[in-house]
Amino acid sequence: MRPNSLCLGAHVANAGYVVAEPCRGEGIGSRLCQHSLQTALQLGFRAMQFNLVVSTNTAGIRCWERNGFRAIGTLPAAFRHRQLGYVDAHVMFQVLVKGKVP
Repeated sequence: MRPNSLCLGAHVANAGYVVAEPCRGEGIGSRLCQHSLQTALQLGFRAMQFNLVVSTNTAGIRCWERNGFRAIGTLPAAFRHRQLGYVDAHVMFQVLVKGKVP
């Protein structure tokens, strides 16, 4: 957990995790996300952003969406996938302070 950027953007939290392939489907990513959201609120962040959600990671995208995130932009060919080559990535965002835009 850290600020997504420094100074004037430091009110937006950022985190990143990877769930080992044998452990996928057990809700670990969702629990990590929920913990991060709670921690971000406790630390005074007003929003949370994932900067590089790979478009081929459909399970990850569904997980973030179930936890209240939405894709706010797509970065064309921003990720170099080992098997597929260059693929798109999404920026996913959630406001934490309800009723207020950061």
